[in-house]
Amino acid sequence: MLLAIDTSTAQVGLALYKENQVVGELLWFSRQHHTVELAPALAELMARVDHSMKAINVIGVALGPGSFTSLRVGLSLAKGLALSRRLPVIGVPTLDIVAKAQAVCEKPLAALLQAGRKRIAVGMYAARGENWQSQGTAQVTTVDDFADGIKKPTIICGELSADERQRLSRKRKNVLLASPAQCVRRPAFLAELAWVRWQNGERDELDTLAPIYLHMGEPLTG
Repeated sequence: MLLAIDTSTAQVGLALYKENQVVGELLWFSRQHHTVELAPALAELMARVDHSMKAINVIGVALGPGSFTSLRVGLSLAKGLALSRRLPVIGVPTLDIVAKAQAVCEKPLAALLQAGRKRIAVGMYAARGENWQSQGTAQVTTVDDFADGIKKPTIICGELSADERQRLSRKRKNVLLASPAQCVRRPAFLAELAWVRWQNGERDELDTLAPIYLHMGEPLTG
């Protein structure tokens, strides 16, 4: 069974996945209490599905972009479990998780995350077969600058405040906003992405696995 851990932002998520089935899922918004909330939440999830940690044989973890502190909490737990039980770990860029929730179509997709200080992290995606494929590099920008750069109909999904959704919706011709429910970053999608990689024989090296951080004006592959 695969355990998925996502602590990229204030939204925290855990999921259990086995043989193409979501066994359990838990997500909540934390007010910078990731460190004290994560382990008890994992224990609660395992109890709810009546499994022990012995059932876990692979871990999927969100790598960011996201909050410096929160990302390290999730990655530390993943690495700690992996080291103590000799489990493989699969790291997944967080914007890939955001994109995974949307139906694949011919229109371009922009996946968004909160980046702090009224900024957003944006990753662009295009359809490739039945999946979304990341295009180039992720960027940190503002909602207004991002909106100004949209020149053709584009699906927008991810973490957005009510005010940000309203400002983006003013460009009705080119902005195709996913619904709030479609914008929730579900850990089950992280689990699916990690599961596919694991089934293909992939795993990441613990000593080189690191969070993805973005800075204003400094793009980084995500």
